[in-house]
Amino acid sequence: MFDVEFARFGGHPIKAWLTRPAGDGPAGLRPAVVEYNGYGGGRGLPHEHLAWAAAGYVSLLMDARGQGSRWGAGGDTPDPVGAGPATPGFMTRGILDPADHYFRRVFTDAVRAVEAVRAVAGVDPARVAVAGGSQGGGIALAAAGLVPDLMGVLPDVPFLCHFRRAVDLSDREPYIEITTYLSVHRAQVSAVFRTLSYLDGVSFARRATAPLSHPGAVPPNASGQQPTSWPHSATPAGWLAPRTP
Repeated sequence: MFDVEFARFGGHPIKAWLTRPAGDGPAGLRPAVVEYNGYGGGRGLPHEHLAWAAAGYVSLLMDARGQGSRWGAGGDTPDPVGAGPATPGFMTRGILDPADHYFRRVFTDAVRAVEAVRAVAGVDPARVAVAGGSQGGGIALAAAGLVPDLMGVLPDVPFLCHFRRAVDLSDREPYIEITTYLSVHRAQVSAVFRTLSYLDGVSFARRATAPLSHPGAVPPNASGQQPTSWPHSATPAGWLAPRTP
């Protein structure tokens, strides 16, 4: 495992964990998976991210800029870009302009992470997939809509999708951040949802050309095998256990 850093949105450095399978493995280049974390979490500790490497993939776990202090073992990447008034959290940072919104920066970081892992020695650039759960699933959809030649996309229970409907349905975080903002800035409803429309996972999913793999399957590893699948509630140890159909 390697503690790596690459240039992201605006040229700012972003931290990541790069993990390789142990040993030489099969001859030739290995496939890779770029993984994005859930809302409020950071890249955590290196030993928390071994499942993909154990299954035969090179893995890059991208830190989420400015996040990492709500759960897990923390993050290491600041977000040096400021914005206007916002509710606590990340959903309304830069909410009045798509060019200023927080997730524009995160989605750019996600694309740069794909470019970074493709440049790693021993990685087959034609066999790179993106994955993530919750926020990470939404980021994976965005990356799939912005990168045209991925091997696959594995979004698990993604949010950042259909914001208008989500706000109508849910009074929980993180969507409550939008509702709280609009309870104060009542004249900005149209501007807020216009900005969010540029960041909607539904739109990115329509642009994506990579095969979609649901949480019960993963793309072939370097040996051409399907090594693992897992439910959303599985523990890391359970990810690699064989499952009976």
